[in-house]
Amino acid sequence: MKDNNRIIAAGNNEGPTAPKDPVEKRSGFFILFETAIEATARAEGRPSQEIYLDGSYLIDKAKYIGGVTDEEMLALLGSWAGFRKLVHSIGVSVKANSGEAAVSFLLQNWGRTSKYETGTRLLVPCPNDGTEMVLRLEDIEWAEEDDIPGKFAFEFSHEGELATASIMFYLNDGYNAPELIAEPPVAYGSKEYRDMIAKSFMHSGNNKRLKSAIDKALRGEDVTIAFIGGSITQGAGAKPIHTECYAYQSYVRFKELFGRDGGENIHYVKAGVGGTPSELGVIRYDRDILRDGAVMPDIVVVEFAVNDEGDETKGNCYESLCLKILSARNQPAVILLFSVFVNDWNLQERLSPVGLHYNLPMVSVKDAVTGQFRLSKAEGNIISKRQFFYDIYHPTNDGHRVMADCLAYLFSETYKSHIDDEDITLDQQPVLGNDFAGTRLLDRKSHTGAVIEAGGFTGTDTELQMVEMDLSPVGTPEFPYNWMHTAASGPDSFKLSITSRNLILVYKDSGSSEFGKAEIFVDGKLAVTADPHENNWTHCNPVILYQNEHSQEHVIEIQMAPEDQDKCFTILGFGYNA
Repeated sequence: MKDNNRIIAAGNNEGPTAPKDPVEKRSGFFILFETAIEATARAEGRPSQEIYLDGSYLIDKAKYIGGVTDEEMLALLGSWAGFRKLVHSIGVSVKANSGEAAVSFLLQNWGRTSKYETGTRLLVPCPNDGTEMVLRLEDIEWAEEDDIPGKFAFEFSHEGELATASIMFYLNDGYNAPELIAEPPVAYGSKEYRDMIAKSFMHSGNNKRLKSAIDKALRGEDVTIAFIGGSITQGAGAKPIHTECYAYQSYVRFKELFGRDGGENIHYVKAGVGGTPSELGVIRYDRDILRDGAVMPDIVVVEFAVNDEGDETKGNCYESLCLKILSARNQPAVILLFSVFVNDWNLQERLSPVGLHYNLPMVSVKDAVTGQFRLSKAEGNIISKRQFFYDIYHPTNDGHRVMADCLAYLFSETYKSHIDDEDITLDQQPVLGNDFAGTRLLDRKSHTGAVIEAGGFTGTDTELQMVEMDLSPVGTPEFPYNWMHTAASGPDSFKLSITSRNLILVYKDSGSSEFGKAEIFVDGKLAVTADPHENNWTHCNPVILYQNEHSQEHVIEIQMAPEDQDKCFTILGFGYNA
């Protein structure tokens, strides 16, 4: 196979004997503009910050960061041939926080024959002092297999290194882009900003539980505030991820407002997992939030408003998770937080009826920011989409701060209000469903009451989705107690006998070609063919195998698909209701 890796060495330090005539700058637009980046540990290769370009990612970046409105230009970004027609050169600048940091820029194209293996992989050492490095596309030998732009990445020597980066596309003759206009910093503390934050106060709800937690903190007693959600709760887009994420910042606000003795009595639990819905959240709640009984949170912020589009139950798991939390004997407060995507979308219309049904406090970031997004600075814009969003999904540090301020506003307003006399009522019919409220995790470590024959699934997968929990900057593996079929495993199937009302399989999604499909049978009938390339990146994928009104015994059999007998497949675990 042709070698598609291109490594360009850094130039020497000798300057020209005399300055060259200036080269006229081409028209261009930014894909990243003075964006904070952080080196994250990877299963393979150096720590890096990755920026994916496939699907609509690159086009959306051109729209929302570069300000491109020309539909012809945007369409050209959808293929490598079109990209070459539009883009003359790529300007890359990196300003590392540490002058000692060694940084390389990666451009990787997806290939036609094998997506991740046959396209060009261009790795370029670059200056770390903010000097722009320009890559002329005509100077580089590209692979014939190049299909579409796949990803950019900045590689570092050490995990946790920070930098600020910009990527500019300079255009070929005949194409022009609007000039980027620098925006003033967000006016935190201004009346206009405070008014914007106040719009997030979607529903005060019954305040008895939240007010009780605040009073408990003011008395100097221990109070734990916990956060469960998707990648935004994990901290995606925040740099550094563990201290600039909205969860940590809002915990700090709570501690400043109500903590005693320097806030030592206020404790923090964060459990966001990127790319996963409440369907997985209800399975991992006991492990990731309660820490198997070691933690009893007083306040739990639930953030799945942009992750639950893929929830098979259309809100049943979301309401079940809320009920699971609310039913704890210490009566924790639940706050529903509705984050937002760059296209002004979230699922609060689907999910807010749960909050209204149980009279829960609700905070909508969408309600706070989307109206002013449509205004110019002269018309009253407080924070632009370019300032708020790191990419089309995740907030920047500024965006995370806005989210934290929205929660802090709820805390402050609740503190000023009179406590409600009665608690919320849980003993009522659900609005979307409560079938999964009693969900437990079943994995290799905890499978009491189930009979398991691992068959050919005897391995343990260690290349797992990594999640920065609590205040740790280092990832923790999700579902480490798993069952893995490898290429060397035998053909024997995995068998599970269990008595339950419903069962959710959690399997590993992967971008590796070494992984293949598995067939899942329930009581001898094919229920699901699980494809680990459905999303093509390493993360946890839940799927419902059955859902019954009453508990009964079932036999689950998992075997590799006939065409993938020599491939890998990882069963991460199961969620079940007895």
